[in-house]
Amino acid sequence: MSAVPTTPRRQAHDLPTTTPTATPQTTRVGTSHIIQSSPHYQTTRRHSLYGTEDRIILDPGSRVWKVGFSGEGKPRDVFLAEEETGQSLWTLNRASKPAEREEEDRVLEAKLQACLRSVFHNSLLTDPKSRKVILVEHPLLPLHIKEMMARVLFNNLQVPSISFASSHLLALLASGRITGLVLDCGHLETTVLPVFSFRPLYPHLRTTPLAGARLSSHIKALLLMFGTYIPPATSLSAAMNIPAASRSIRVPQDVLTDKVIDEIKTRCCFVGDPIDAADSGAGTCHASSPSGTGGDGGSELDLPPSDPAMSESEFSRVSAEVESTFSHAASSGYSVVSHSQLAGMDPSHVGGEARVQALATMYGRHSTATDIHMRVDPPPAQQTGTGRGTLIIPGWIRERAAEVLFEGGDVDESSVAEVILDCLLKVPVDLRKTLASSILVIGGTPMLPGFIPRLQAELVRAVTRTSSEAPSPPPGRSGRTRQRPTTYDRYAALRPLLPYFAILNNPAPPPPASASAAANAGKAPAFTPAMMAWVGGSLAGALKTGGVEVQREKWDEAEAGAAAPQVEDEDVIMSDSPPRPTAASSATPRSILPDWTRTPLPVGAPPAPRPPSAAPPPALHAQSVAG
Repeated sequence: MSAVPTTPRRQAHDLPTTTPTATPQTTRVGTSHIIQSSPHYQTTRRHSLYGTEDRIILDPGSRVWKVGFSGEGKPRDVFLAEEETGQSLWTLNRASKPAEREEEDRVLEAKLQACLRSVFHNSLLTDPKSRKVILVEHPLLPLHIKEMMARVLFNNLQVPSISFASSHLLALLASGRITGLVLDCGHLETTVLPVFSFRPLYPHLRTTPLAGARLSSHIKALLLMFGTYIPPATSLSAAMNIPAASRSIRVPQDVLTDKVIDEIKTRCCFVGDPIDAADSGAGTCHASSPSGTGGDGGSELDLPPSDPAMSESEFSRVSAEVESTFSHAASSGYSVVSHSQLAGMDPSHVGGEARVQALATMYGRHSTATDIHMRVDPPPAQQTGTGRGTLIIPGWIRERAAEVLFEGGDVDESSVAEVILDCLLKVPVDLRKTLASSILVIGGTPMLPGFIPRLQAELVRAVTRTSSEAPSPPPGRSGRTRQRPTTYDRYAALRPLLPYFAILNNPAPPPPASASAAANAGKAPAFTPAMMAWVGGSLAGALKTGGVEVQREKWDEAEAGAAAPQVEDEDVIMSDSPPRPTAASSATPRSILPDWTRTPLPVGAPPAPRPPSAAPPPALHAQSVAG
């Protein structure tokens, strides 16, 4: 009588024959009747394919977009925004004339609408009306582009809400840190942002235009000068009888399309080790004396001291007019000193063409990479042959094309290593050691093999370089060495941080010199640098966190207020003061979007109280006011 009655069950032979005997079992939470769809999702709703719980993670870059659902380890789709041409959607420059700017904005909004509709209807196959969106935004994303995306998502696709989250902050979240210095090397620019205790320090943000776009133009310029193109033979008999070497010509500019350059950059190029100063100095000496007779030409110019390795960023700017304006590029692009220092000198004495050849000779001597033969489509004017043409890419271009990113051009174009050091100089002193030991590198350009180890070596070399390493000035007419004022050492304050430099996602970290470097160097999860920001957004969406969230209702109210502005009273219009809008019209669609450039800085410590002795007497203060 004390036994618990059991639930009666049917026998196996009584089951219907249409039901399989091996039914998949669902997992159940202990002491509950909630059926889970997946052990990774402790929720009553289904996975992203069947429900609306997971958010859309949207990482829109200027060229590459990454989209997917929150809680997943990789995006569902990665695609080029301009798949036909491979160009970027927007650039850093806008038209100066209002009519041209309005036309550019109209074309850009149409392209953004096509991309966003493709995200929901082609890539994710989901209903946008029931999906919240987390937008991974760059800190320097123009506000008008952010407003266009919000307008398309709210008005056209009617998403419930949009959360704006910083890409640097999300990448640091994906690495399991809340404090670090994040370097984002994308297509248009390279940006460094310090983050402390999950708070981005936007006033200390530093940027440089040396990024993927500059690397692409530099590769194109080098191939136009030093590459070789073998056009297809005009007939099958010519292909068998005429050797390919006799048909080789200089590379036509029509062959190097954006798709070809992008394929060369992603499949063929890598980053080599830094060249020793002694070896590069030898190449500079040959360049300073084109005739090869001695150093008289270099001593006549008395050039100021500069880096032994010649800067290449100036040369990459003239890639579009290399063949037509080669003389100008040779005289100004490869000069060791800047244009202001060359004022008053004869450009013919600089030997620009000799410097270009010396650079190619030096890189070729120190390169171990082999040449690559790449099949490309011939230009439209030469499509009379059979088959495709062959583009021969020299090995030293594959290895040394990325030198443009590590050789700063001028004050406004710091190298990738210098922009990190400049950011460390701007942050508070007590944060420098913590940030220097937690550097995170993200973006598409760091996907180049050897980029992150080279960045580590460039950081160490830039900090250890002192003014004593500059070449000594030539002797004067009297035979005595002229005294030159010592060069300002920019990074002398960062020299004590040398043992603490550590990159979190360095695949080959050097031997650590401190405990903090040993605990952080190479310890980040093995996500690719290009996916770190999206993975952080996926993690933030799974944790139901994110940036500032803008609801669709608030957006509709702001649009309604901006469309019908109202004034409080007619007397205000008749007065000399400008009309004051009401609260309904004060909110505009742009004003409700988060923008750190318009928000006040966080309140710091209160000012120290003035001691009583420092305060002026009341009588003297009254006299000064009266006077």
